[in-house]
Amino acid sequence: MTVSGMTKTNSGRFFEDFRLGEVIKHATPRTLTQGDAALYTALYGGRFAVQSSDAFAQALGYPRAPLDDLLVFHIVFGKTVPDVSLNAVANLGYAGCRFLAPVYRGDTLTALSEVIGLKENSNRKSGVVYVRSTGFNQHGAEVLDYVRWVMVRKRNEGAPAPANHVPTLPKALDPDALGAACPLLQTRAYDDALAGSPHRFGDYLQGEKIDHIDGMTVEEAEHQLATRLYQNTARVHFNQFTEAQGRFSRRLIYGGHVISLARALSFNGLANAFHIAAINGGRHVAPLFAGETVFAWSQVVTKAELPGRRDVGALRLRTIAAKDRPCGDFPAESGDGYDPSVILDLDYWALIPR
Repeated sequence: MTVSGMTKTNSGRFFEDFRLGEVIKHATPRTLTQGDAALYTALYGGRFAVQSSDAFAQALGYPRAPLDDLLVFHIVFGKTVPDVSLNAVANLGYAGCRFLAPVYRGDTLTALSEVIGLKENSNRKSGVVYVRSTGFNQHGAEVLDYVRWVMVRKRNEGAPAPANHVPTLPKALDPDALGAACPLLQTRAYDDALAGSPHRFGDYLQGEKIDHIDGMTVEEAEHQLATRLYQNTARVHFNQFTEAQGRFSRRLIYGGHVISLARALSFNGLANAFHIAAINGGRHVAPLFAGETVFAWSQVVTKAELPGRRDVGALRLRTIAAKDRPCGDFPAESGDGYDPSVILDLDYWALIPR
């Protein structure tokens, strides 16, 4: 006997399923542990002292070492994937990302998203969905919010699409709002030797470029492990059976994996830029695949003092990641577009002791 009815499984949303203004509450609260922090370090090798040592962080005024900012970002991002980007072609970019409170081991994160923009592509096979996602801790306090836009397949090319609406997004966040996730620090206790660099806020010049020198080769296994750590279920990262029939014939490396690699590489030259306060914008310029090696360089776009803060200043940084190309000549944009090696262009604010 066959029982008919609606399926109990979730095939994910397609472009024509989204509605402007709808709010989506995402499943699976996630309590973060020391195991998550250790695995994140194992995947990327980040060495920023504030996130690595309870003793170092406590000397500055934290109750204990906060979790890495990008680990928090990835966990919140992963919550949104089943409802937003399960059927994604690619995640395209980010804007207006604010880190609003520190997150510690034992905190539980949840997320919701609001659809703030929709635009069907001219080929009618897909469209771009803009969402503002917010992460909350167990007390209901916002710890993170950001906008991202993602290209999502249509279920049926002939299906009517929602009316186009592209939101206006900020080019950069105001420095006045950058200190929310960083308590007032006792910077006299900040040990430059333990942190790994003598260079503080006053030592960086607007416009200077820093080659981070080192490279990291991406392995298929570590990427799969990382994406599972974030409970990111996007098929383009996991399912070689389906992706073998797609545009690239292989799985894409999650764009956030590239961001974390570039951030870890930036320690060599920016070791004291310990906290990402905001992401102004980001673009995944080209795909990355397993077996390719990531290099990175950064430019100090500008510097800013924070109102009422004499402990830290802010560096607005543009970090470029490239694949299979060392960055001593700073590959980026030219009159013809990006250098073919460039895979990430990330604009963010980082806090650094004064």
